Amino acid sequence: MIYKVETSKDIETVKSEIEAKAKAVGFGLLQTYEFKKILHDKGYPIEKEITVFELCNPSGAQQALTQIAEISAYLPCRISVYKESGATKLATIGLEEIVNTVDVNPEFKSFMTILFLNLKQVMHSWDD
Repeated sequence: MIYKVETSKDIETVKSEIEAKAKAVGFGLLQTYEFKKILHDKGYPIEKEITVFELCNPSGAQQALTQIAEISAYLPCRISVYKESGATKLATIGLEEIVNTVDVNPEFKSFMTILFLNLKQVMHSWDD
């Protein structure tokens, strides 16, 4: 249920460009979480630099919450950016898999598939 991509672009480039790339496909940035700093400040340091970007597509959120209230547990959409084995990685929840497990109308499934394709487009923006 996790969708992951890898890029050779440095993590700082990805982090600095993600908001503009998300905006280009209809997502706005709501919040950013720098887990290394957050946990360090709470006395629980970690070595990995992990940043989570919370993104929202308002029309997508409206439709999703109208159709499936429990999908709220997965919103807003998140993209995690981290460094692992020398590469920058991006990860998100596999929304297509979630939508395919519930009984909703085909138009909504189609809409959510397009929304997830846009999110994946952001993640693949740094493909080599």
